[in-house]
Amino acid sequence: MSYPIGHSGHGSRKKFVTLAKALPILGVAVLLAACSSGTPTSKGTAAAGSSNGSAKNINIVVIGGTSDDPFFSTVKNGVDAAAKSIEAAGGKVTYLSLANYNNLGPDTAKLEATALSLHPSAVAVPDWVPTAQDPNLKAISAAGIPLVIYNSGTIDNAKSVGAFTYIGGDYTLSGVAGGKEFVNAGAKNVVFVNTVPGDASSEEFSTGYKQAMTAAGDKYTELNLPASSFGNATAVAQAIKSELLNNPSVDGIATYGVQDASSAASAISQASAGSRVKLMGFNLDKNTLDRIKAGTQLGTIDQLPYPQGYYATSAAFQAAAYGIYISSSPVLTGPAIVDKSNVAKAIAGTAAGTR
Repeated sequence: MSYPIGHSGHGSRKKFVTLAKALPILGVAVLLAACSSGTPTSKGTAAAGSSNGSAKNINIVVIGGTSDDPFFSTVKNGVDAAAKSIEAAGGKVTYLSLANYNNLGPDTAKLEATALSLHPSAVAVPDWVPTAQDPNLKAISAAGIPLVIYNSGTIDNAKSVGAFTYIGGDYTLSGVAGGKEFVNAGAKNVVFVNTVPGDASSEEFSTGYKQAMTAAGDKYTELNLPASSFGNATAVAQAIKSELLNNPSVDGIATYGVQDASSAASAISQASAGSRVKLMGFNLDKNTLDRIKAGTQLGTIDQLPYPQGYYATSAAFQAAAYGIYISSSPVLTGPAIVDKSNVAKAIAGTAAGTR
């Protein structure tokens, strides 16, 4: 993420899915260039759109994933970077994180209620499980609080709960990008391992994979595991190993999250299936990048977490403090494919905490 979205390292060829105008990681001033003072979906309070432009006492509440999730650790780095500018302007950022993902929708809804009780100037939150979260999201926007949906959702979903923008990835197109990687690599029978079934993002991701694989005439199935399996490396590895041993025609495993990719790599090794099974991940960490570099993982789909946190926080602040709203909506981050051709740059970004 230290380079423009999707740059491949293939000379003049770019390897990415074009979703929207890519926004490089620059200062808040760049974000302002893509904003306007028009009326958003959710009307700001007097404090949120004060005519004197003061940012004093502005409190932005950002809700995110668990602190031990590598993806959301990078999101938090982006939030923290934006917070420095906000604090310099006289405001502050409050970050609320989930304890785990075992009860994703209801637990996030509780954090939304907590956010509302803090009387925030604006809120940024993923909409992972709309059925559980949307009532509280609508309550936030109904209170006149500018709302940003980031990381998980769509612009239509964001508008339905009164948010003024969506910042993040398009999960269906991310899945399509991953599916095409499998097709190009010759995989004919791909299994998507879903450890968060019911999560809107993972279901959209699966839909994209299915579209790409079936369009090529290849087989695609989904292996749904209990939500409690998320982060349980042993349970996930055993489930994937069993799938590979019981279905020797499987030649591709797709995962959702870096922990599951590591579990899948272990399962492939335990099943002695490394020569036939290709692994495609979602998001990245050091282990993922090391496997790609070594050639034991085909690639991964990077939805660029750092700018998700940075832009979501910055956009919420600009709306609350100055009545400035992003005119380009949604703001899509990725997907960018990381494979052996461009993994060195991704490794450098990880070391810097921006990928």
